[in-house]
Amino acid sequence: MLKRLLFLVFLFCQQIEGLTAQQIDRVAKHGIAFNGEIEARISQYDTSHYNLLINQVRIPIKSNTVQESHFLNSNWKIQLKANKVAGKPDAVDYELVFKCTTGSLHGGSVSINFGFNNWAEENYVLIPSVAYNGNRYSWRRLRYSPKLHDIKDIGPNKPIIINDVPKLTAGGAVSRIQDRSGATSTPAMGFRSAVDSTGWMILTGQGNDWGDYGLGVDESRNRDCALFTISSPVVREQYTYNLCDSEYPSFDIPANYKTGDEIKINFRVYAFAAPHIQSLFDNFAAIRKSFDLDRQSSESLSYWACMQLLEQKFNQKNYVPQYGYYSVGMRENYLQDWQIGWTGGMISTYPLLFAGNAQTRQNVINNFNWLFSGGISPSGFYWDACSNGTNWIGGDIRNIHTKNWHLIRKSGDAVWYILKQFMLMQKMGISVHENWKQGNKRVCDTFVKLWQRYHQLGQFVDSQTGDIIVGGSASGAIVPAALVLAAQYYHQPVYLQTALQIGNYLNTNFTEKGITCGGPGDALQAFDSESAYALVESYTELYEATRDTLWLTRAQNAAKQFASWVVSYNYLFVDTTAFGKAKIHTIGAVYANVQNKHAAPGICTASGLALLKLYRYTGDTLYINLLHDIAHSIPQYLAYPTKLLANEPLGCVSERINLSDWEGPNTIGYMLPLSTWAETTLMLTTVEIPGLYIQPDKGFFIPFDNVLVKMLSNNREKLVLKVTNPTKFETHLTVLSENSHAAQLNLPENVLYGQQKIIIKPYEATILSFRKE
Repeated sequence: MLKRLLFLVFLFCQQIEGLTAQQIDRVAKHGIAFNGEIEARISQYDTSHYNLLINQVRIPIKSNTVQESHFLNSNWKIQLKANKVAGKPDAVDYELVFKCTTGSLHGGSVSINFGFNNWAEENYVLIPSVAYNGNRYSWRRLRYSPKLHDIKDIGPNKPIIINDVPKLTAGGAVSRIQDRSGATSTPAMGFRSAVDSTGWMILTGQGNDWGDYGLGVDESRNRDCALFTISSPVVREQYTYNLCDSEYPSFDIPANYKTGDEIKINFRVYAFAAPHIQSLFDNFAAIRKSFDLDRQSSESLSYWACMQLLEQKFNQKNYVPQYGYYSVGMRENYLQDWQIGWTGGMISTYPLLFAGNAQTRQNVINNFNWLFSGGISPSGFYWDACSNGTNWIGGDIRNIHTKNWHLIRKSGDAVWYILKQFMLMQKMGISVHENWKQGNKRVCDTFVKLWQRYHQLGQFVDSQTGDIIVGGSASGAIVPAALVLAAQYYHQPVYLQTALQIGNYLNTNFTEKGITCGGPGDALQAFDSESAYALVESYTELYEATRDTLWLTRAQNAAKQFASWVVSYNYLFVDTTAFGKAKIHTIGAVYANVQNKHAAPGICTASGLALLKLYRYTGDTLYINLLHDIAHSIPQYLAYPTKLLANEPLGCVSERINLSDWEGPNTIGYMLPLSTWAETTLMLTTVEIPGLYIQPDKGFFIPFDNVLVKMLSNNREKLVLKVTNPTKFETHLTVLSENSHAAQLNLPENVLYGQQKIIIKPYEATILSFRKE
């Protein structure tokens, strides 16, 4: 019935200029032929009892009508204004206005409620970067950094287990998510109905004059009803989320309304057919930027200037000459000393080799010699970490039972980036030592054995035996990509065969279900952006290796799911915060996971190159625009002499971009002074992502570096562009130009190495001309 109703609404919207209130409300309720309700709500909270809800009034409303309501000592006029969205028959724009006409209300908040009857627990609920499938999975309350310890939870064939994060629950337990708009990559909520395969989504803004909005989903005891809510201001009832604890006492401050006060909540509602869970992500990816929010980009350091500063920092502060390796941080603990993958390790050496000077390249060679003298564990995988150059570590030594728990993603990262470096060394005329080749090949063989034994890769394996300790995750999402490259480099077809089998497993068990987990080593199996992006890389590599369009479709599906982690707008920070003072533009930041609820500069740990490849192969600008947002924003987080970021050390990039208060009150927009993996991501971006990408025959161009580009002419023969350097630093611009037919060919590894750079002095411009073939 819902599908028929949506079709009728579509026809109706095509035939007339405006919408009647009845038709608008049908779209808003998702036709909720389920006897759904749209309500305005006025609430009062007891702040002395952590915002306990003590009074409320619910007012059923219809669009373009004015309602009057009395609540305690106040009187209100409420109006829901609605308009159709040009060119989008499945969408309606709303403005809900509350006005206190007389009296006052202490400790209040106002809301719009969407009630859904005939609800089903099987419905997939999406709150971007907050909840995937409602986070309705087994959970434990474990302090940071959580590791499973109950023997009943440990083993290769256990279900997904997450920490105590905001979540809907199974069975009769309280099932409610209450969060703030800033906790989302895009302020939005939606679901796919398992009853009739249709979807509903609501988009809104960060907030209004009263602060951030509150976003909520609340299920009834029997799970037959659900309530989706937008509130102003945000007031989480009794509890809020603090790292690994969803029962932290609420510290939100309700409003004190008086006569004449007006509160506006603006939002847009979509209803659409959703035959698969992927349909929810397809629609979200298409509309994530459709609501009116600030989307200006920043202009800061050029890629070249970033790389110069980071190379200097890594040589001065990260390089350990006694042993000859680059630490991942400042060595204040073993996790900041050496980890093989995830946070740096053999990932950092790649851009340093690519763009470094002669001494840096020698340091990288020393790093390879150091690693392969003892860096492979008895299991055949790389050691997880190392302390003080000689103490190889199998896992998390902070918990005795996890001292040999190797995060499988780390060895996958290592194989992937080491092979890139082997191929780069060949281009550079650097000898690839045989023990390096054979050591890395041993790890590839161990991956094949692990797959053949378990038909999964797990999340943690034993560094001594290679046994899977904690299974059932997408931690090894990058492994298919690594094995594709290994098949090419070592001429071993079994690697490609294994990569295809692992890719099928990951698609069936994760992508098709709209979840990815296991990428981070500090978040149990909380859903995360890291494994989400790694799947994009792997599926794209499998497409390039086979040219089977099935993998191209899967890569696009994974990319649209990954898009749900990327911030789509600029958060308005309070001017007194570190990020407010620095005028940070948050568009393009990437949320970490549903446990560690901060955004970060870039992808942990990758440049996003697969998104460029997807644009080349499909022509869909969604992917290249997503990459632009990510790659263009990262330089603004690098602390340099003429732009200090609070107390962040020079040459460092902190991973924290807090748009929510998951670390406690007054932590939104603050600066956590750390040296982190984000420095490696920025270096990767400078060597793998072109400063300017062009397809002359299509007249298409997009700058990733901090330059401004203007088209001067575009005729049959050539495309002429004016490129301006708006920064106070010299730019050495890398340009990748190809016509659209060439863009259908595989992009070679290290394609930007050796390309001539265009030098543009500060505040100057140059004219570039590109012939069309």
